[in-house]
Amino acid sequence: MADEMKVLLEKADGSLEEMSCQRLAVIWEGREVWLQPAADAQLVVGVEDEEDSAEYANLVVRPLAANLLSLALELEPADLVEEHVHGPDCGHAH
Repeated sequence: MADEMKVLLEKADGSLEEMSCQRLAVIWEGREVWLQPAADAQLVVGVEDEEDSAEYANLVVRPLAANLLSLALELEPADLVEEHVHGPDCGHAH
């Protein structure tokens, strides 16, 4: 991964402020959406989910134009079922 990326913040008056960071989070719909640079000039986008959260987030990407895409955050119920313990009647080959 690259060491840092440059971020431009646009203020209400239209002025721009440039900053550098390793990762950047945007709070979107109550979730942290992280952006970070990766090898080969790629950008990695991920959503932080709490380990005991009742929902997990999916990122849905839709192309809009040649240089534009739509990113949606869809929440789905998390399976809060305890981990499966293998036993003689579980139906799995052991």
